[in-house]
Amino acid sequence: MRKTLFAILFALAAQSSVITAASATTIVDEWASVQAPPAPTLKPAAVDPKTTALLILDIVRQGCNAERRPRCLDTLPAVHTLLGRARAAGVMVGYSLVRGATAADILAPVAPAGGEPMVTSGTDKFLGTDLEATLKAKGIKTVIILGVVAQGAVITTATEAALRGFEVVVPVDGVSSDSVYAEQYTAWDLLNAPVIAGHVALTRSDLIGF
Repeated sequence: MRKTLFAILFALAAQSSVITAASATTIVDEWASVQAPPAPTLKPAAVDPKTTALLILDIVRQGCNAERRPRCLDTLPAVHTLLGRARAAGVMVGYSLVRGATAADILAPVAPAGGEPMVTSGTDKFLGTDLEATLKAKGIKTVIILGVVAQGAVITTATEAALRGFEVVVPVDGVSSDSVYAEQYTAWDLLNAPVIAGHVALTRSDLIGF
Protein backbone atom coordinates (compact mmCIF):
# COMPACT_ATOMS: atom_id res chain seq x y z
CA MET A 1 0.00 0.00 0.00
CA ARG A 2 2.78 2.40 0.99
CA LYS A 3 4.76 1.55 -2.17
CA THR A 4 1.71 2.18 -4.28
CA LEU A 5 1.15 5.56 -2.63
CA PHE A 6 4.78 6.55 -3.19
CA ALA A 7 4.50 5.49 -6.83
CA ILE A 8 1.42 7.63 -7.32
CA LEU A 9 3.03 10.65 -5.65
CA PHE A 10 6.19 10.20 -7.72
CA ALA A 11 4.15 10.02 -10.93
CA LEU A 12 2.22 13.16 -10.01
CA ALA A 13 5.43 15.02 -9.17
CA ALA A 14 6.99 13.97 -12.47
CA GLN A 15 3.88 15.06 -14.39
CA SER A 16 3.89 18.40 -12.57
CA SER A 17 7.53 18.94 -13.52
CA VAL A 18 6.74 18.27 -17.19
CA ILE A 19 3.82 20.71 -17.13
CA THR A 20 5.91 23.37 -15.38
CA ALA A 21 8.75 22.93 -17.85
CA ALA A 22 6.38 23.07 -20.80
CA SER A 23 4.67 26.22 -19.58
CA ALA A 24 7.91 28.02 -18.72
CA THR A 25 8.56 29.06 -22.33
CA THR A 26 6.34 31.99 -23.36
CA ILE A 27 6.52 34.65 -26.04
CA VAL A 28 8.14 36.91 -23.47
CA ASP A 29 10.93 34.35 -23.00
CA GLU A 30 11.37 34.14 -26.78
CA TRP A 31 10.98 37.85 -27.43
CA ALA A 32 14.56 38.57 -28.44
CA SER A 33 14.66 35.68 -30.90
CA VAL A 34 11.51 36.62 -32.81
CA GLN A 35 12.17 37.71 -36.38
CA ALA A 36 9.86 40.05 -38.25
CA PRO A 37 8.15 38.54 -41.30
CA PRO A 38 9.02 39.86 -44.76
CA ALA A 39 7.64 43.28 -45.59
CA PRO A 40 4.31 43.17 -47.43
CA THR A 41 4.07 44.30 -51.03
CA LEU A 42 2.06 47.48 -51.41
CA LYS A 43 -0.40 47.18 -54.25
CA PRO A 44 -2.35 49.76 -56.26
CA ALA A 45 -5.91 50.26 -55.10
CA ALA A 46 -8.51 51.43 -57.59
CA VAL A 47 -11.71 52.60 -55.91
CA ASP A 48 -15.05 53.92 -57.11
CA PRO A 49 -15.41 57.54 -55.94
CA LYS A 50 -19.19 57.17 -55.68
CA THR A 51 -19.02 54.31 -53.18
CA THR A 52 -15.82 55.22 -51.31
CA ALA A 53 -15.22 57.30 -48.19
CA LEU A 54 -11.93 58.68 -46.92
CA LEU A 55 -11.82 58.56 -43.12
CA ILE A 56 -9.21 60.70 -41.38
CA LEU A 57 -8.83 59.57 -37.79
CA ASP A 58 -7.76 61.73 -34.86
CA ILE A 59 -5.18 63.96 -36.57
CA VAL A 60 -5.56 66.59 -33.89
CA ARG A 61 -3.10 68.83 -32.09
CA GLN A 62 -3.46 66.87 -28.83
CA GLY A 63 -1.92 63.72 -30.26
CA CYS A 64 -0.25 64.71 -33.51
CA ASN A 65 2.63 66.94 -32.48
CA ALA A 66 6.41 67.04 -32.24
CA GLU A 67 6.45 66.07 -28.57
CA ARG A 68 4.15 63.06 -28.59
CA ARG A 69 4.14 61.73 -32.15
CA PRO A 70 6.49 63.43 -34.58
CA ARG A 71 5.88 60.57 -37.02
CA CYS A 72 2.31 61.82 -37.32
CA LEU A 73 3.55 65.18 -38.56
CA ASP A 74 5.61 63.35 -41.19
CA THR A 75 2.40 61.89 -42.67
CA LEU A 76 0.71 65.24 -43.21
CA PRO A 77 2.00 65.93 -46.76
CA ALA A 78 0.75 62.53 -47.99
CA VAL A 79 -2.60 62.89 -46.22
CA HIS A 80 -3.02 66.45 -47.52
CA THR A 81 -2.37 65.37 -51.11
CA LEU A 82 -4.68 62.36 -50.88
CA LEU A 83 -7.39 64.50 -49.31
CA GLY A 84 -7.20 66.97 -52.18
CA ARG A 85 -7.41 64.22 -54.79
CA ALA A 86 -10.30 62.57 -52.98
CA ARG A 87 -12.32 65.77 -52.79
CA ALA A 88 -11.63 66.54 -56.44
CA ALA A 89 -12.96 63.09 -57.37
CA GLY A 90 -16.11 63.55 -55.31
CA VAL A 91 -15.17 61.04 -52.62
CA MET A 92 -16.99 61.35 -49.32
CA VAL A 93 -14.64 62.58 -46.58
CA GLY A 94 -15.21 61.97 -42.89
CA TYR A 95 -13.31 62.71 -39.70
CA SER A 96 -13.00 61.42 -36.18
CA LEU A 97 -11.98 63.16 -33.00
CA VAL A 98 -10.62 61.93 -29.69
CA ARG A 99 -12.78 62.75 -26.71
CA GLY A 100 -12.29 66.33 -25.58
CA ALA A 101 -11.21 67.57 -29.01
CA THR A 102 -13.14 69.78 -31.40
CA ALA A 103 -13.01 70.33 -35.15
CA ALA A 104 -10.75 73.32 -34.51
CA ASP A 105 -8.11 70.91 -33.15
CA ILE A 106 -7.69 69.10 -36.48
CA LEU A 107 -4.37 70.15 -38.00
CA ALA A 108 -4.66 72.76 -40.72
CA PRO A 109 -3.17 70.76 -43.63
CA VAL A 110 -5.96 68.19 -43.32
CA ALA A 111 -8.74 70.35 -41.89
CA PRO A 112 -12.35 69.51 -42.76
CA ALA A 113 -14.44 71.44 -45.24
CA GLY A 114 -17.95 72.51 -44.39
CA GLY A 115 -20.49 69.74 -44.07
CA GLU A 116 -18.07 66.82 -43.89
CA PRO A 117 -19.29 64.38 -41.20
CA MET A 118 -17.41 63.92 -37.97
CA VAL A 119 -17.66 61.53 -35.03
CA THR A 120 -16.14 61.53 -31.57
CA SER A 121 -15.27 58.23 -29.93
CA GLY A 122 -12.50 56.10 -28.45
CA THR A 123 -10.43 53.76 -30.58
CA ASP A 124 -13.42 52.19 -32.33
CA LYS A 125 -15.01 54.99 -34.34
CA PHE A 126 -18.12 52.89 -34.97
CA LEU A 127 -18.81 52.36 -31.28
CA GLY A 128 -21.47 54.69 -29.95
CA THR A 129 -21.54 56.82 -33.11
CA ASP A 130 -23.61 57.06 -36.29
CA LEU A 131 -20.62 56.35 -38.54
CA GLU A 132 -21.97 53.11 -39.98
CA ALA A 133 -25.40 54.62 -40.63
CA THR A 134 -23.84 57.67 -42.29
CA LEU A 135 -21.68 55.53 -44.57
CA LYS A 136 -24.49 53.21 -45.56
CA ALA A 137 -26.88 56.11 -46.19
CA LYS A 138 -24.37 57.37 -48.76
CA GLY A 139 -24.04 53.95 -50.38
CA ILE A 140 -20.44 53.56 -49.24
CA LYS A 141 -18.89 50.15 -49.81
CA THR A 142 -15.18 50.96 -49.43
CA VAL A 143 -13.43 53.01 -46.76
CA ILE A 144 -9.93 54.42 -46.94
CA ILE A 145 -8.68 54.65 -43.37
CA LEU A 146 -5.68 56.61 -42.16
CA GLY A 147 -4.61 58.64 -39.16
CA VAL A 148 -3.30 58.09 -35.65
CA VAL A 149 -2.64 55.99 -33.72
CA ALA A 150 -1.87 52.87 -35.72
CA GLN A 151 -2.43 50.40 -32.88
CA GLY A 152 -5.49 52.28 -31.64
CA ALA A 153 -8.01 54.05 -33.87
CA VAL A 154 -6.59 52.78 -37.16
CA ILE A 155 -6.39 49.05 -36.44
CA THR A 156 -9.63 48.97 -34.45
CA THR A 157 -11.73 51.01 -36.86
CA ALA A 158 -10.32 49.20 -39.91
CA THR A 159 -11.10 45.86 -38.29
CA GLU A 160 -14.62 46.93 -37.39
CA ALA A 161 -15.20 48.28 -40.88
CA ALA A 162 -14.24 44.94 -42.41
CA LEU A 163 -16.41 43.04 -39.93
CA ARG A 164 -19.34 45.30 -40.80
CA GLY A 165 -19.07 44.47 -44.49
CA PHE A 166 -16.93 47.27 -45.88
CA GLU A 167 -13.85 46.82 -48.02
CA VAL A 168 -10.92 48.62 -46.39
CA VAL A 169 -7.95 50.41 -47.95
CA VAL A 170 -5.11 51.51 -45.67
CA PRO A 171 -2.35 53.75 -47.10
CA VAL A 172 0.64 53.14 -44.85
CA ASP A 173 2.15 56.57 -45.49
CA GLY A 174 -0.92 58.07 -43.85
CA VAL A 175 -0.75 55.94 -40.71
CA SER A 176 1.44 56.76 -37.73
CA SER A 177 2.12 56.02 -34.10
CA ASP A 178 4.64 56.82 -31.41
CA SER A 179 6.80 53.84 -32.41
CA VAL A 180 7.86 52.12 -35.61
CA TYR A 181 6.99 48.73 -34.13
CA ALA A 182 3.37 49.72 -33.55
CA GLU A 183 3.03 50.73 -37.19
CA GLN A 184 4.68 47.50 -38.29
CA TYR A 185 2.50 45.11 -36.32
CA THR A 186 -0.61 47.07 -37.30
CA ALA A 187 0.23 46.55 -40.98
CA TRP A 188 0.94 42.85 -40.35
CA ASP A 189 -2.25 42.29 -38.38
CA LEU A 190 -4.50 43.95 -40.96
CA LEU A 191 -3.16 41.63 -43.63
CA ASN A 192 -3.15 38.47 -41.54
CA ALA A 193 -5.92 38.59 -38.95
CA PRO A 194 -8.62 35.94 -39.41
CA VAL A 195 -11.79 37.04 -41.24
CA ILE A 196 -10.69 40.59 -42.01
CA ALA A 197 -7.48 39.82 -43.90
CA GLY A 198 -9.23 39.27 -47.22
CA HIS A 199 -11.04 42.59 -46.95
CA VAL A 200 -8.10 44.90 -46.26
CA ALA A 201 -5.74 46.28 -48.90
CA LEU A 202 -2.44 47.74 -47.77
CA THR A 203 -1.18 50.43 -50.12
CA ARG A 204 0.41 53.88 -50.38
CA SER A 205 -1.49 57.11 -50.92
CA ASP A 206 -0.10 57.71 -54.41
CA LEU A 207 -1.14 54.18 -55.44
CA ILE A 208 -4.81 54.90 -54.78
CA GLY A 209 -6.72 55.62 -57.95
CA PHE A 210 -10.12 57.31 -58.08
